[in-house]
Amino acid sequence: MRYSAGHKLETKEKLLQSSSLSAKKTGFSTMGVDGLMKAIGLSGAAFYSHFSSKDALFAAIVERELCQSLERLGGRGEQDRERLERCLKLYLSMVHVEQPELGCALPALGAEIARSDVVVREQAELWICRLQESWAQILESDSLAWAILSQCVGALVVARMLASPQIQQRVLESSHEEIGRQLAVQRAQ
Repeated sequence: MRYSAGHKLETKEKLLQSSSLSAKKTGFSTMGVDGLMKAIGLSGAAFYSHFSSKDALFAAIVERELCQSLERLGGRGEQDRERLERCLKLYLSMVHVEQPELGCALPALGAEIARSDVVVREQAELWICRLQESWAQILESDSLAWAILSQCVGALVVARMLASPQIQQRVLESSHEEIGRQLAVQRAQ
């Protein structure tokens, strides 16, 4: 039975959405094709009508997730600096630590992206650089944008590695305070 092009696109979108959530929660390398397809109610054999390989799916997940991060965290107009500071506070939150599937892909998938082939890393680089450029424009500092981006991602990775919620919270608060100091110094210049 042949399905319409619309049905195929809907199925591919369901697969991307489901796989993205699972990858951010448990890691991409741990997921099998059969499990990915079962999660959306299809057989593993149907996977290859949507993606040529599991690596191709991972590349699509990286692109989708980093594009969404840019939409959520990038600049949008006059109130950009205040908006960025509010986003950073939400980014460095226990909700983000405890629910990786609902947050940014960089802390959740960064190590897997780093181990991927050059095509995936180049794709990630494109989106990360777009986000950094957006922040650099808002902050009027290329290096501050890189520093804050790195601080945020690193703080989430470290917090997720820890077992104690109290220490996780201290990592987040310390990072937020340091970013606040950096922003205050930059504002005063």
